[in-house]
Amino acid sequence: MSNRKLIRPSLAEIKEQMTVKPPRNHKRPSSQNDATNAENFYYVKQMQNKTPMVIVLQDGETVHGVIEWYDKNSIKLNRSPDPPLLVLKHYIKYMYKENEDKETD
Repeated sequence: MSNRKLIRPSLAEIKEQMTVKPPRNHKRPSSQNDATNAENFYYVKQMQNKTPMVIVLQDGETVHGVIEWYDKNSIKLNRSPDPPLLVLKHYIKYMYKENEDKETD
């Protein structure tokens, strides 16, 4: 017969394991639009109605088309007869419906 020694963790080790800190969440807090889904609702509405849109980019260039689909970072515009265009959202300054275009006198 051999002498076996029973290995038991100490009470201090058990308490330490029970109070393990949860990992820190390094994600930035979601914006108000993510919480309300307002942006998603707007895109879906324009896609369903096939609303002609004008997108003004950061450099002032304008792009005309109908929103075909979108995701978190981009919008795909259908620009008949031109080829479709994928626009990254961070390059968009603002957008509006084409029929709301202000006419100059």
